[in-house]
Amino acid sequence: MSSMKVEYIEFLVEEPSMEVALRAILPSILGGISFEVFQHQCKDELFARLPARLTGYRNWLRPGWRVVVVVDRDDDDCHELKARLEKMATAAGLVTKSNAGGSQFAVVNRVAIEELEAWYFGDWAAVRAAYPRASARVCSQANYRDPDAIPGGTWEALERILQQSGYFKGGLRKIAAARAIAPHMVPARNRSRSFQVFRDALIQMASQ
Repeated sequence: MSSMKVEYIEFLVEEPSMEVALRAILPSILGGISFEVFQHQCKDELFARLPARLTGYRNWLRPGWRVVVVVDRDDDDCHELKARLEKMATAAGLVTKSNAGGSQFAVVNRVAIEELEAWYFGDWAAVRAAYPRASARVCSQANYRDPDAIPGGTWEALERILQQSGYFKGGLRKIAAARAIAPHMVPARNRSRSFQVFRDALIQMASQ
Protein backbone atom coordinates (compact mmCIF):
# COMPACT_ATOMS: atom_id res chain seq x y z
CA MET A 1 0.00 0.00 0.00
CA SER A 2 1.65 3.21 -1.12
CA SER A 3 1.98 6.17 1.22
CA MET A 4 -0.73 8.76 0.77
CA LYS A 5 -3.04 10.99 2.73
CA VAL A 6 -5.87 9.32 4.63
CA GLU A 7 -9.14 10.17 2.89
CA TYR A 8 -11.73 7.86 4.42
CA ILE A 9 -12.06 5.70 7.56
CA GLU A 10 -14.54 2.93 8.29
CA PHE A 11 -15.24 2.21 11.96
CA LEU A 12 -16.50 -1.21 13.06
CA VAL A 13 -18.10 -1.11 16.53
CA GLU A 14 -19.81 -3.70 18.66
CA GLU A 15 -23.06 -2.01 19.57
CA PRO A 16 -25.42 0.84 18.60
CA SER A 17 -24.57 3.31 21.38
CA MET A 18 -20.92 3.40 20.31
CA GLU A 19 -22.04 4.21 16.77
CA VAL A 20 -24.17 7.10 18.06
CA ALA A 21 -21.31 8.43 20.20
CA LEU A 22 -18.72 8.22 17.43
CA ARG A 23 -20.91 9.98 14.88
CA ALA A 24 -21.05 12.93 17.28
CA ILE A 25 -17.39 12.88 18.34
CA LEU A 26 -15.48 12.03 15.17
CA PRO A 27 -15.95 15.20 13.09
CA SER A 28 -14.05 17.28 15.66
CA ILE A 29 -11.17 14.77 15.64
CA LEU A 30 -10.97 13.94 11.94
CA GLY A 31 -11.61 17.36 10.49
CA GLY A 32 -12.51 16.97 6.82
CA ILE A 33 -11.81 13.24 6.58
CA SER A 34 -14.96 11.37 5.66
CA PHE A 35 -15.99 8.31 7.64
CA GLU A 36 -18.67 5.70 8.16
CA VAL A 37 -19.59 3.72 11.28
CA PHE A 38 -20.92 0.17 11.10
CA GLN A 39 -22.45 -1.18 14.29
CA HIS A 40 -23.27 -4.69 15.44
CA GLN A 41 -25.66 -5.86 18.13
CA CYS A 42 -22.96 -7.25 20.43
CA LYS A 43 -19.29 -8.16 20.62
CA ASP A 44 -19.96 -11.79 19.66
CA GLU A 45 -21.63 -10.69 16.42
CA LEU A 46 -18.74 -8.37 15.59
CA PHE A 47 -16.16 -11.09 16.14
CA ALA A 48 -18.22 -13.60 14.14
CA ARG A 49 -18.39 -11.29 11.13
CA LEU A 50 -14.98 -9.66 11.39
CA PRO A 51 -12.81 -12.28 9.57
CA ALA A 52 -14.96 -12.21 6.43
CA ARG A 53 -15.22 -8.42 6.55
CA LEU A 54 -11.46 -7.99 6.89
CA THR A 55 -10.89 -10.37 3.97
CA GLY A 56 -13.24 -8.22 1.93
CA TYR A 57 -11.29 -5.10 2.86
CA ARG A 58 -8.10 -6.78 1.68
CA ASN A 59 -9.59 -7.02 -1.80
CA TRP A 60 -10.98 -3.50 -2.21
CA LEU A 61 -9.48 -1.17 0.38
CA ARG A 62 -7.98 1.84 -1.38
CA PRO A 63 -4.57 3.28 -0.43
CA GLY A 64 -6.08 6.32 1.31
CA TRP A 65 -8.64 4.31 3.28
CA ARG A 66 -8.33 2.91 6.80
CA VAL A 67 -10.34 0.57 9.04
CA VAL A 68 -10.70 1.12 12.80
CA VAL A 69 -12.14 -1.65 14.98
CA VAL A 70 -13.38 -0.55 18.42
CA VAL A 71 -14.50 -3.00 21.11
CA ASP A 72 -15.19 -2.80 24.85
CA ARG A 73 -12.96 -4.78 27.12
CA ASP A 74 -15.84 -5.74 29.45
CA ASP A 75 -14.52 -8.70 31.47
CA ASP A 76 -11.96 -9.80 28.89
CA ASP A 77 -8.21 -9.50 29.26
CA CYS A 78 -7.22 -6.35 27.36
CA HIS A 79 -4.03 -7.80 25.88
CA GLU A 80 -5.69 -11.05 24.82
CA LEU A 81 -8.55 -9.13 23.22
CA LYS A 82 -6.17 -6.87 21.30
CA ALA A 83 -4.10 -9.90 20.23
CA ARG A 84 -7.23 -11.60 18.93
CA LEU A 85 -8.09 -8.58 16.81
CA GLU A 86 -4.54 -8.31 15.52
CA LYS A 87 -4.50 -12.00 14.58
CA MET A 88 -7.72 -11.63 12.58
CA ALA A 89 -6.32 -8.71 10.60
CA THR A 90 -3.05 -10.51 9.91
CA ALA A 91 -4.92 -13.64 8.78
CA ALA A 92 -6.84 -11.46 6.31
CA GLY A 93 -3.56 -10.13 4.90
CA LEU A 94 -3.91 -6.63 6.37
CA VAL A 95 -1.20 -4.63 8.14
CA THR A 96 -2.25 -3.16 11.49
CA LYS A 97 -0.91 -0.01 13.13
CA SER A 98 0.55 -2.12 15.95
CA ASN A 99 2.66 -4.29 13.66
CA ALA A 100 3.43 -1.82 10.87
CA GLY A 101 6.75 -0.77 12.40
CA GLY A 102 6.21 2.81 11.29
CA SER A 103 5.28 1.89 7.72
CA GLN A 104 1.86 2.07 6.07
CA PHE A 105 -1.01 0.25 7.75
CA ALA A 106 -4.64 -0.46 6.92
CA VAL A 107 -6.21 -1.41 10.26
CA VAL A 108 -6.24 0.14 13.74
CA ASN A 109 -7.55 -1.99 16.62
CA ARG A 110 -8.60 -0.18 19.78
CA VAL A 111 -10.02 -1.53 23.04
CA ALA A 112 -12.19 0.81 25.13
CA ILE A 113 -11.05 -0.07 28.64
CA GLU A 114 -14.13 -1.29 30.50
CA GLU A 115 -16.95 0.22 28.41
CA LEU A 116 -17.99 3.26 26.38
CA GLU A 117 -19.27 4.81 29.60
CA ALA A 118 -15.66 5.21 30.79
CA TRP A 119 -15.30 7.83 28.05
CA TYR A 120 -18.28 9.69 29.52
CA PHE A 121 -16.65 9.73 32.95
CA GLY A 122 -13.55 11.09 31.21
CA ASP A 123 -15.56 14.14 30.16
CA TRP A 124 -17.93 14.69 33.06
CA ALA A 125 -18.70 18.22 31.89
CA ALA A 126 -20.36 16.65 28.85
CA VAL A 127 -22.46 14.41 31.10
CA ARG A 128 -23.56 17.40 33.15
CA ALA A 129 -24.37 19.38 30.00
CA ALA A 130 -26.77 16.57 29.07
CA TYR A 131 -27.98 15.87 32.61
CA PRO A 132 -27.57 19.07 34.68
CA ARG A 133 -28.79 17.57 37.96
CA ALA A 134 -25.83 15.17 38.03
CA SER A 135 -23.31 16.14 40.70
CA ALA A 136 -20.34 18.25 39.61
CA ARG A 137 -18.24 16.61 42.34
CA VAL A 138 -18.34 13.08 40.94
CA CYS A 139 -14.88 13.11 39.37
CA SER A 140 -13.28 14.42 42.55
CA GLN A 141 -14.39 11.27 44.40
CA ALA A 142 -11.77 8.54 44.74
CA ASN A 143 -13.79 5.87 42.92
CA TYR A 144 -14.21 8.02 39.83
CA ARG A 145 -10.86 9.77 39.44
CA ASP A 146 -9.62 7.19 36.94
CA PRO A 147 -12.39 6.73 34.35
CA ASP A 148 -10.88 3.44 33.17
CA ALA A 149 -10.70 1.87 36.62
CA ILE A 150 -14.09 2.56 38.19
CA PRO A 151 -14.98 -0.34 40.51
CA GLY A 152 -18.12 -2.33 39.73
CA GLY A 153 -18.37 -1.32 36.09
CA THR A 154 -18.75 2.07 34.43
CA TRP A 155 -22.17 1.32 32.94
CA GLU A 156 -23.52 0.47 36.39
CA ALA A 157 -21.81 3.49 37.96
CA LEU A 158 -23.25 5.89 35.39
CA GLU A 159 -26.71 4.42 35.78
CA ARG A 160 -26.50 4.72 39.56
CA ILE A 161 -25.34 8.35 39.52
CA LEU A 162 -27.94 9.43 36.97
CA GLN A 163 -30.72 7.63 38.79
CA GLN A 164 -29.70 9.32 42.04
CA SER A 165 -30.02 12.61 40.13
CA GLY A 166 -33.54 11.77 38.97
CA TYR A 167 -32.80 10.41 35.49
CA PHE A 168 -33.48 6.97 33.96
CA LYS A 169 -35.63 5.70 36.81
CA GLY A 170 -36.50 2.69 34.68
CA GLY A 171 -32.84 1.93 33.93
CA LEU A 172 -30.11 3.54 31.84
CA ARG A 173 -30.88 3.54 28.13
CA LYS A 174 -27.50 3.43 26.44
CA ILE A 175 -28.51 4.82 23.06
CA ALA A 176 -30.46 7.69 24.63
CA ALA A 177 -27.48 8.51 26.86
CA ALA A 178 -25.11 8.49 23.88
CA ARG A 179 -27.38 10.84 21.93
CA ALA A 180 -27.55 13.22 24.89
CA ILE A 181 -23.92 13.17 26.06
CA ALA A 182 -21.72 12.68 22.99
CA PRO A 183 -22.59 15.98 21.23
CA HIS A 184 -21.20 17.82 24.28
CA MET A 185 -17.93 15.89 24.44
CA VAL A 186 -14.67 17.73 23.78
CA PRO A 187 -11.99 15.20 22.76
CA ALA A 188 -9.06 17.36 23.94
CA ARG A 189 -10.22 17.39 27.57
CA ASN A 190 -11.15 13.73 28.02
CA ARG A 191 -9.36 12.15 30.99
CA SER A 192 -9.96 8.52 29.97
CA ARG A 193 -6.65 6.97 28.97
CA SER A 194 -8.35 4.58 26.55
CA PHE A 195 -10.12 7.51 24.89
CA GLN A 196 -6.84 9.43 24.66
CA VAL A 197 -5.13 6.50 22.91
CA PHE A 198 -8.08 6.20 20.52
CA ARG A 199 -8.16 9.95 19.87
CA ASP A 200 -4.41 10.25 19.35
CA ALA A 201 -4.36 7.37 16.86
CA LEU A 202 -7.03 9.15 14.82
CA ILE A 203 -5.22 12.49 15.02
CA GLN A 204 -2.06 10.79 13.79
CA MET A 205 -3.95 9.26 10.87
CA ALA A 206 -5.61 12.56 10.03
CA SER A 207 -2.22 14.29 9.90
CA GLN A 208 -0.62 11.74 7.57
